[in-house]
Amino acid sequence: MPSVMQSYMYDKIFSGINFQKKKRIVGEFENCHFNECLFTRTDLTNVAFIECRFEDCNFSMAKISSTIFRDVRFKKCKLLGLSFEDCNQLLLSMYFEDCQLNLASFRKLDLSNTIFKNCSLHEADFTETNLTKAVFSNCDLTAALFQKTILKNTDLSTSYNFSIDPEVNQLKKAKFSLEEVPGLLDKYDIVIE
Repeated sequence: MPSVMQSYMYDKIFSGINFQKKKRIVGEFENCHFNECLFTRTDLTNVAFIECRFEDCNFSMAKISSTIFRDVRFKKCKLLGLSFEDCNQLLLSMYFEDCQLNLASFRKLDLSNTIFKNCSLHEADFTETNLTKAVFSNCDLTAALFQKTILKNTDLSTSYNFSIDPEVNQLKKAKFSLEEVPGLLDKYDIVIE
């Protein structure tokens, strides 16, 4: 197996491949499906993933500098510690379902209309991120960082364990459940019964 994978792949299925064995992957993948593939600590710099689907894949600590994620769906994937703010932001479009995104960073990205469904986002960083009309459906946001974040029309009504300061974030028409409203008042150290 060569140490560098360079190519243009269209409409291919990759199953059970350990990309970690390749020192570097170069190229473009369009309309490809990746199932149970390992990308842990893989250098994906400048790789383009367009209209690709990833299921049961592990991207933990992968290098995604200038990586293109355009209309990409992640399902049941581990994406621990990824710095999404380093990827190519032009036409960035992702969907996450049943994913582990703990310690991931989305700083200063435009994630308008992005869907996070049944995801673990412990200590994820959304500082200065545009989450307008994003949906967090049944997501665990324990210790996730929201600082100068745009949450206009964002749906957090089924998510939990978040702490969001309304004074430093834009929350116009954001949706929250009544039982999680205390997550908006954490900084005041008050008791709600």
